[in-house]
Amino acid sequence: MIQRPFRIWLVAALLAVAATAASAQPVAPVPAPAKPATTKPSGSDIIPNLRLIDGDIDSVLSMLEMLSGRSIIRPASLPTTTYTIDIKRPIPRSEAIQVIETVLSLNNIGVTPMGDHYFKVVALAALKTEAPQLISGSTLGLFPSGRVAAKLFQPKYLRIEDFQQQINGLVSPGVGGAIVPFPKANALLVTDTISNLQRIETLMDKLDKPAPEPKFYTLKFAKASDLVQKIQLIMQNPTLQGQLGATPTITADDRTNQVILVAEPQQRKFFDDLIARLDIKADPNTRTDVIYLKHANAKDVASLLTQVISGQNNAAQKIGAQSEISRPQANNRGPANLAQAASIQAASPSTSFSSIVTVLADERTNSVIVNGTQDDIRLIKQLVDKIDVILPQVRIEVVVAEVKLTNNFQSGIDELGLQLQGNRLVGFAGSTAGLAVGGGAASGSTGSSSTTPSGFASLDHPGYTLSGILGLSTTPRFSMANILSDPTIVTTHNKKATIKVVEQRPVISSYQNTAVGTNTVGSGYLSNVSYKDIGITLTVTPLIGDDGSVQMDIDQTVSDPLADVIIDGNAQPDIETRSTTSFVTVHSGQIVVLGGLQKTERRRSTSRLGPIPFIGDLLGTRTKSTTRTDLIFFIRPTILTNPDKDDQGAMKTISRLPIREDVEGILGKKIPPPPSKKPFWQLFKKD
Repeated sequence: MIQRPFRIWLVAALLAVAATAASAQPVAPVPAPAKPATTKPSGSDIIPNLRLIDGDIDSVLSMLEMLSGRSIIRPASLPTTTYTIDIKRPIPRSEAIQVIETVLSLNNIGVTPMGDHYFKVVALAALKTEAPQLISGSTLGLFPSGRVAAKLFQPKYLRIEDFQQQINGLVSPGVGGAIVPFPKANALLVTDTISNLQRIETLMDKLDKPAPEPKFYTLKFAKASDLVQKIQLIMQNPTLQGQLGATPTITADDRTNQVILVAEPQQRKFFDDLIARLDIKADPNTRTDVIYLKHANAKDVASLLTQVISGQNNAAQKIGAQSEISRPQANNRGPANLAQAASIQAASPSTSFSSIVTVLADERTNSVIVNGTQDDIRLIKQLVDKIDVILPQVRIEVVVAEVKLTNNFQSGIDELGLQLQGNRLVGFAGSTAGLAVGGGAASGSTGSSSTTPSGFASLDHPGYTLSGILGLSTTPRFSMANILSDPTIVTTHNKKATIKVVEQRPVISSYQNTAVGTNTVGSGYLSNVSYKDIGITLTVTPLIGDDGSVQMDIDQTVSDPLADVIIDGNAQPDIETRSTTSFVTVHSGQIVVLGGLQKTERRRSTSRLGPIPFIGDLLGTRTKSTTRTDLIFFIRPTILTNPDKDDQGAMKTISRLPIREDVEGILGKKIPPPPSKKPFWQLFKKD
């Protein structure tokens, strides 16, 4: 304890002078603030005023020592500054002490009592380690002051980690690190001024509330999951979200047909009214309808619709019946009766399938049978209208030619003099005495895929098939080519079409030995024979675009028999197979050329000399020859968009048949007589 007799005498003299001046002048009565009834201080506890002008720390501590009657214990150095306290009205001695403590706290100096006779004065930041007063009860009944104390806060419902984050910004900055958490006890020890402790206690009383209790609605008529789904759809309205301004949770329990709501008390009135308006007795809204299809296959459509409905239901199950709806803060705008507005919105058409919808296919009538709500049937009809459409069709003409290769060319395309852009035929050159046949490449075709060749590459003339347009035997050069097949097929978008030019040959696939007492094969056995296709197989899967383009997935397979081989005494054909897979894109009417399926055949021959067989064969000439061939596929797709124009080729063919009149009777239309046949080259002759 540091004695300061001179300063004590000075402060006493100042207080005496102040008391004399106060007695000489009448003091106007000051109305007391409204407070709870307390014991009125006696006359000796009232001081006429409290004044200290530009005093130092020692003067303030001396004044505190005189008013409290306690001795001051302090370190040698404290924050230095000047202090001014100027209270000119009578004030209780206890309040004067609290005023001085508050002024010191504002200047980062803390005061804490030590028993009944001492005050310890230290820097505010170090006060938490100096055993400040621990308040066990409520701080709300204390006089708000700057006295530093400690209090243990232990909420009942709040997590202490969350509560600490909320009050970190409220503690006095001078009392650094004055919050000590006790997570296992869910408690916080806070060291701060009395006024700040009161703020923290008030905040905890407001926030430490139990979670809203769930409310159970037992439905009488509606199904719980359907009603919850409808409410979730209603809650997407921004106006309702702004009005409610909280985060309710609503869940369906179909086992008990109950709706479980967890929401704030002020929100329950809204859900009470809404559920009461929706859970009413109504006529069943399920019905059965038959949707007849015009173009699509009923089995395929029913399978597709079932997958769509199942996928939506599975997605809803993953999300769960529970849905938390986050919305902004409440405002005062919007309808006065939210439940009434929400029930009106509930009557709007649904955009999702219910859980009771079923779809079946009736293949006999090519229809789908739908059972469900009116919204289900409406949604399915909208889907069927988009699915049950006519798929575009394409006519695919194919010419398969075998080209004999000479030593001058390595491929059939070069041998024929074909001019290609990518895989697309744009022209060829061929001539005979005094005649040029075919068409040259279009000008600019080298760099542009949109230009039109000047010759047959884009020819679409009724009465001339693809093989007629190509005319592979017109010139001597093209006499090296032999057309093996020129079929025409019609298919639809994304439907595989197959062309086969094959023969079937028997092949022994297995045999069973029926001989008794022998292990040899050659007598007494049964053979199982299967047949293999040998020839040309072409499959085309077209994808028809809206811009007139046709993408074709083309598989080519060519199999040829070679010399027979003997297996277990049986002659079996040795089959050579060549295959390719291509994916090309052309426009309707353009010709695609595919080649490269080459074959080399070596032959030996002997010429007999004279009539004597053995001697003539021995003395005759012997020759060897090698023949190379290449299979060329010409493919022309034509999108069928104009029935009259698309039928012209077929009508021209029928007009040349002797049964033309019979076909006219069946079709009910007149078939024009065949036109006069013009030589092919006149199609390109300019007038």
